[in-house]
Amino acid sequence: MAIDSDDFELLGVPRRFAQDRAQLDERWRRLQAQVHPDRHVTAGAAAQRVAMQWAVRVDEAYRRLRDPLRRAAYLCELQGVPIDAERNTAMPSEFLVRQMAWREALDEAGRDAAAVARLADEVASHQRAAFERLAHTLDEQGDAAGAAAQVRALMFVERFADDVAARLDALET
Repeated sequence: MAIDSDDFELLGVPRRFAQDRAQLDERWRRLQAQVHPDRHVTAGAAAQRVAMQWAVRVDEAYRRLRDPLRRAAYLCELQGVPIDAERNTAMPSEFLVRQMAWREALDEAGRDAAAVARLADEVASHQRAAFERLAHTLDEQGDAAGAAAQVRALMFVERFADDVAARLDALET
């Protein structure tokens, strides 16, 4: 294992979108137990710095792979297709229409917690279906370019889902 290994290799999991979260968690715990700086207290300052670098690298890989959206973006980047969300914001018109309809629904819901909760459920359902399509695009079709477009769309959906959750939290407190 090398510190510059990709995240999948580092954590010893298959390089694919679909992951077993329990396996990922277990691999992270085992690696952290090996590289944590506290295990190298008596090894000197240089060994502790190296252990700290390893611990940070393992944590970074784990955080990226446990988050489905970040994992998908990483897989695209490993295949030479960067997400480039800051510059590439082109979306299909039906996606933009859905986004506008959701925004209007959130505005219309106002302080009606039940209406906001229904919207949250709708968005969550959309996200689940989108992640299933993304898994198929990455793991079955191997289409990184198609997956990158799906990731960019899911980034918008995730931000909107956060807005809906924040509104719901504000209404419930």
